[in-house]
Amino acid sequence: MAYKVYLKKGEEKRIINGHSWVYANEVARIENKDKNGSLAEVYSNDGRFIGKGYINHASKILVRIFIRNSDIDDEEFYLKRLKQANDYRLKLGYSNCYRMVFAESDNLPALIIDKYGDVLVMQCLSLGIDMRKKLICNCLVRLFSPKGVYERSDVVVRKKEGLEEVKQLLYGEVPDYQQIEENGIKMLVDIKNGQKTGYFLDQKENRFAVRKYSKGEVLDCFCNSGGFSLNAATVADRVTACDISSLALKNVTDNAKLNGFENIDTLCGDVFEILRSFKKEKRQFDTVILDPPAFCKTADEIKDAYRGYKDINLNAIKIVKSGGFLITCSCSHYMSASLFEKMLIEASKESGRIVRSVEIKTQAPDHPSLLCAEETQYLKFFVLQII
Repeated sequence: MAYKVYLKKGEEKRIINGHSWVYANEVARIENKDKNGSLAEVYSNDGRFIGKGYINHASKILVRIFIRNSDIDDEEFYLKRLKQANDYRLKLGYSNCYRMVFAESDNLPALIIDKYGDVLVMQCLSLGIDMRKKLICNCLVRLFSPKGVYERSDVVVRKKEGLEEVKQLLYGEVPDYQQIEENGIKMLVDIKNGQKTGYFLDQKENRFAVRKYSKGEVLDCFCNSGGFSLNAATVADRVTACDISSLALKNVTDNAKLNGFENIDTLCGDVFEILRSFKKEKRQFDTVILDPPAFCKTADEIKDAYRGYKDINLNAIKIVKSGGFLITCSCSHYMSASLFEKMLIEASKESGRIVRSVEIKTQAPDHPSLLCAEETQYLKFFVLQII
């Protein structure tokens, strides 16, 4: 018999407004008995039905609600949800590469699916979704007939669900490197070993936007496989792509060759140290791009992350030529837009230079955010001009 989860008085408001997470400390009592990972019914304290979601007693997020009516989580249900998610992206004009499913934002909590040409990459972040990944994979094959489906559930957050990190082929064939096209540029995506699911699709429109600001000499920091570097190279005289990973820089070189770019150099090293050395040498660039990994993955890390963001942005401001641009990003939702902007204001004041804000953007439309769930709004992209 399905679990029946009753919330404490007043705890239902956030969930009724559309948020999917039910925390264990919000629960008054649980009735009936079923398997962990099964579909549980959630009720308000006075017995009003709120919705259904997968339960996990090992997680602080006890239930992730994704059904708010009488539907059941069978194959037809997943076929419908997956098609709805993909249809939204097609309506926006996405075709070759995009995020097909963005978890809570597509009412499929803890499920990520990215499309790279005819290959789909899936990430399962909760026990309930993990238990049904074969069902979901079968639905993907029925709907889209991909060449292959690969699982990239090699993420630390799975430990909070009592799950091990996993990388594996789920269906068909998947190459080590899959070629995609983004903004008219060919990219080789490292499906099996690249960061996240192989590539950062959320910056697609932002990478195209840097072309407006990349005349002259450009420094791309935390360049990964070169998404920003290659877009900048379409207009720049010279681009220096910097990363601590030699594998990432090899990917940059391979992608540059694939597109016939001869104006991209690579520099391997710690970005913090490289920025300081450029400042010491008084070397300057027309444009500096900062797209670091998330410096804080928990709320407890915000203070240290703030210092880290301030360090790189302060030093970057100092090495931008007068009239040039700093393009700076944060992908941690714990570093809110207001906090990120506060950091930039402090960095600009301490730099002794006049800085003006030119453009502010967020994640690509294939990564929509829910107004009721601040966790889904995470990417900050600021273009600043250094006067």
